[in-house]
Amino acid sequence: MAQNSFPYTYFEGKIVPSEDAKVSVQTHALQYGTGVFGGIRGYYNEAKKNLYVFRLPEHCKRLVNSTKIMQLQIKITPEEIQSIILELLRKNEAKQNVYLRPFIYTSALQLSPRFHDVKADITVYALKLDDYLDTQNGLTTMVSSWQRFSDNQIPTLSKVSGGYVNSALAKSEAVQNGMDEAIFLDARGFVSEGSAENLFIVRDGVIHTPTIPSSILEGITRRSIIQIAKDLGYQVVERDIARSELYISDELFFSGTGVQVAWVKEVDRRVIGNGNIGPITKKIQSIFFETVRGEETKYMNWLTPVY
Repeated sequence: MAQNSFPYTYFEGKIVPSEDAKVSVQTHALQYGTGVFGGIRGYYNEAKKNLYVFRLPEHCKRLVNSTKIMQLQIKITPEEIQSIILELLRKNEAKQNVYLRPFIYTSALQLSPRFHDVKADITVYALKLDDYLDTQNGLTTMVSSWQRFSDNQIPTLSKVSGGYVNSALAKSEAVQNGMDEAIFLDARGFVSEGSAENLFIVRDGVIHTPTIPSSILEGITRRSIIQIAKDLGYQVVERDIARSELYISDELFFSGTGVQVAWVKEVDRRVIGNGNIGPITKKIQSIFFETVRGEETKYMNWLTPVY
């Protein structure tokens, strides 16, 4: 079991020791990537002695929507998934920052790559996790030679596990070229997103982000950032973004459950802005972290307390 794992995992309808949560090598999803998953964070507030799960209902609803898009054969509601997650966290007595991975997958032991008429199950595991990528010192990035797949190839609004081969190729290319992260272009040549993050640029005080037709995941953190930015009085424009705009942006940052809010200092060896975190990014990042820790009362309705 990984060092950052918790002792217990939800598996096959019950909470079991994590080392017992195993599948056969014949499992359908292992062979074909026929599963959907979510990424959810919880933040522990030491002063309040509570763990807050960020936008839990929205994450669970998106997961169920993913099963609808992919025709996964499972009957489960967002509310049932929420209950599983909260029960699991309490069983593990989690009192630190956590990352949760609910995974709905084709669990049958059979051949034939399809979604219909294949039994599916849900599992949920939790990890102890702080930063996935550096949020303080700026990330180096490159535009990937791998293209982001389109919605007519693999539904981009569903976090389908097989689709992350695309992300893995781009991430490996970036890291093997000395960068922290990759940036995808879509099939039309417009900016899409990172390997597992949504993207924002700032130009002349206006925040811009790619649209859903740019083959992006409809990020829940992305939605939160847009709301925070608008509440701060910033204009947010969702539109197509050309590759060259990345190079002349004043600020650039990623958002997502894993990455949280992380600023980018370089794209394709070109320095963004003055090479430091920009004032708009810094303000949004600050409010985001205050929010998820339960320190910003304005957005407390985004948090689900565990205890």
